[in-house]
Amino acid sequence: MEKEYFSKRASVRNYEKRHIPESLLDDILERAMRAPTCGNMQLYSVIVTREPERLERLAKEHFNQPAATGADVILTICADFNRFTEWCEASGAKPGYDNFHSFIMALTDAVIYTQQVVTIAETEGLGTCYLGTVNYNAKQISELLELPDLVVPVASISLGYPAATPEQCERLPLEAIKHNETYRKDSKEEIVELFKAKDDFPDNKKFVEENKKDTLAQVFTDIRYPESVNTAVSESFLSLLKEKRFLS
Repeated sequence: MEKEYFSKRASVRNYEKRHIPESLLDDILERAMRAPTCGNMQLYSVIVTREPERLERLAKEHFNQPAATGADVILTICADFNRFTEWCEASGAKPGYDNFHSFIMALTDAVIYTQQVVTIAETEGLGTCYLGTVNYNAKQISELLELPDLVVPVASISLGYPAATPEQCERLPLEAIKHNETYRKDSKEEIVELFKAKDDFPDNKKFVEENKKDTLAQVFTDIRYPESVNTAVSESFLSLLKEKRFLS
């Protein structure tokens, strides 16, 4: 794999009206199964949605964002302890995976697998985009995809052939995320300096102006991810975990 892939990659939200061959999709999903997994249990499942009517219904649960409505395929990756539990029971073993720790294991497996899919798909010339809205409507998505107990949607990605080369967004500098030996405590001034690239990024300045805010941080706290929404989504997702038996 070329080193430049990682430094140049960007999410794709606009796709050509062109179908991904089933053989290519299967190849990507199968190769991704070599991703690391907890105890080699492979605690994930992927729901492939590409039939037009189902795509339309699923895109609605992703707020009809362009990355969803224009995709050839949407993959919903689930934290899945159902399959492993069923295997244990069928094999004379007593499973004990209806708990939060088991959900975290399955969540980790699912997210690692998802990123493996993304990397392989993009090196095959496809474009991908994470649909963060999976958390907002996890219950509705779960019902739409008919997910059983111990199976929860945790990641969604759209797939398709890119309609154009996407522009990269900004990233924090390495020193923002790298801590040597112990966690470094930065001053407020140092934190502001680390976020300077984000504050000065043209698209972000546009967001601030359009939303009539004073700073980019206010766009995040007041518009994009306000406390009220975070609390509501948290309550909804915790309720789903109880429904799916990951929480008592």
